[in-house]
Amino acid sequence: MAKVALVTGGTRGIGRAITERLANDGFKVAANYAGNEEAAGLCSKELGVACYKWDVGDYDACAAGIAQISKELGPVDVLVNNAGITRDATLHRMTRQQWDEVIRTDLTAVFNLCRLTIEGMRERNFGRVINISSINGQKGQVGQVNYSAAKAGLIGFTKALAQEGAKKGITVNVICPGYIDTEMVQAVPEKVLEGIVATIPVGRLGKAEEIAGCVSFLAGPDSAFMTGATLTANGGQYITG
Repeated sequence: MAKVALVTGGTRGIGRAITERLANDGFKVAANYAGNEEAAGLCSKELGVACYKWDVGDYDACAAGIAQISKELGPVDVLVNNAGITRDATLHRMTRQQWDEVIRTDLTAVFNLCRLTIEGMRERNFGRVINISSINGQKGQVGQVNYSAAKAGLIGFTKALAQEGAKKGITVNVICPGYIDTEMVQAVPEKVLEGIVATIPVGRLGKAEEIAGCVSFLAGPDSAFMTGATLTANGGQYITG
């Protein structure tokens, strides 16, 4: 019987590529989205997956969404925490709202969804949790203290939960993409983008499909001995030991 995978922010950009790859891998995929109805409609129509709208930062909304998925598709076996936003500003100009919105969506949401699925995974002695962090959670970035803090928090969250779930057949890993060719990155001014690409040793932006490939590996049987790991996929832009 096909396992169920939930991808948050799963109808656009990296999330859509992950949704498509996991569907092609044979998972029953539930793609969560926040509000872009057009993108969700296209995702559902073109990929043949079920799309579910709710705010991942709202615990009660997450509980209702998980309950609906469990009823319609089955319990969540693979959770991909991909949803994320940016609200950039240097700290001396950052508002409390900019801080709160990013922490809520990029970090608190991961607690919400993991908390609501972990007990079922423990009962079934199987689970795959894959968190999508960022190169900027590893090295930091000017104008992104909120985003960098949230994405760095995901790495610590992953390491701790991996230890808690290991004896129950639950693996928890995190992927740190570099600059990927998505709408978000393409919105960066051309000169700035050229400067970013110049710092990437492979000489190009990454592809969403390449991050999806990492997720596919972590969701599949070949990664069963990997947990608490951080996968960096950034073209050599930031190399960790």
